[in-house]
Amino acid sequence: MVPFIDFLYKLKFQRQKQITHDVMGERTPIFDKFHRFKAGTPIGGGFLIILIVSFLYAILFPLISFLGVYISASFPVKEELNILFFTFLSFGLLGLYDDLMKFFGLAKKGVFGLRMRHKFFIQWILALVIASMLYFNLKINFVYVPFIGIFRLGFWYLPFAATVIVAFTNAFNVTDGLDGLASGLLMICLFAFWALSAASLDTVLSIFLALWLGSLIAFLYFNVYPARIFLGDVGALAFGATLAVVGLLIGKIMAIVIIGGLFVMEIGSSLVQLLSKKFLGRRIFAVAPFHLWLQNNGWEEPKIVMRAWLAGIILALFGLWLAVI
Repeated sequence: MVPFIDFLYKLKFQRQKQITHDVMGERTPIFDKFHRFKAGTPIGGGFLIILIVSFLYAILFPLISFLGVYISASFPVKEELNILFFTFLSFGLLGLYDDLMKFFGLAKKGVFGLRMRHKFFIQWILALVIASMLYFNLKINFVYVPFIGIFRLGFWYLPFAATVIVAFTNAFNVTDGLDGLASGLLMICLFAFWALSAASLDTVLSIFLALWLGSLIAFLYFNVYPARIFLGDVGALAFGATLAVVGLLIGKIMAIVIIGGLFVMEIGSSLVQLLSKKFLGRRIFAVAPFHLWLQNNGWEEPKIVMRAWLAGIILALFGLWLAVI
C-alpha cells in the first residue's frame, strides 16, 4: 500500500482541489463544506485491491489444487469463476474509466467522467449480462425467503438479479463518502459471507472472499480517518456489484439485504430525497445520503463511521442467523 500511495502522489492522481460532489445526479455543496480539506488525497485504492486479488487468486487456486487440497463448489468451477471475475473486473474498468476522466479533466458537463445516465445505462448492461450468466450458466432462478421458503422466479430472475446488482453498485458508491465508512462496512459484510461460503463448502468462493477481505483490511488501515488514500470509482463500483453477486451465488439474497443493511439505508435516503424533490417539489432531508445528514447535524466524521461499523456488526450477526435457519 505505501509504495502504491507514493506512486499515486508522483502521478498526481489525487482528489481535485475543486471538489464537486454528486450523489445519484444530485449536487451536494454541503459535502464540499465538510470535505474540502481532503483535496490532494490520492484516489485509486480499489485498483490495487482488484489487481492483488486477481493476481493472488490466479496463483493460489491452481497451487492448492496441485497440493492435493480438495476443491468443492456449489456450481461448476469455471462458470462460477467467470461470473465472479467478470463482475469484479468489468465494473472495476467502468469505475477506472470514470476516475481517469476526472483525473484528465475530460468531462464536458454533468458529473466528473461519465454523465450519471450514461454510467447508469452501462451498469444495467453489465448487470443483465451477469444475471444471464447466473440464470443460463448456473441455472439459478430462485429466491429463498426465511420462514417462508423458496420462490421460483423463472425468467423473471433476470430483471430481479440485475436490479439487485445495480442497486448495490450505487448503494456502495453513495456510502463511500466518509473515511473508512464503505470499506469498513464491506469488511464486516465479507466476514459474514466468508462464513456462509465456508459453511456451504464452496472453496471457489471462500478463497476469493478471503483474498478480497485480506486486501481490504490492508487498504482500510490507510483509509481510516484521516484517510491517506481513497477507493475511487474503480473500487466503489466493482465492490458494490461483486457484493451483490456473492449474495446471489450463495442464494441468500434476503440475508444480503440485512447484512448490507447500512448500504440499503444509504441508497434509500438518497432515493427518497430525489423522489421528494421531483414529485413533492421539496426535499425531505436537508441533505442526503444519511451519513452526510448526520454530519450536517453536528456529528463528527469518526463518530459516524465507528457507530456505523457497530450497527453493521449487529446486522451481520442477524443476517447470518437468518441465512442458516
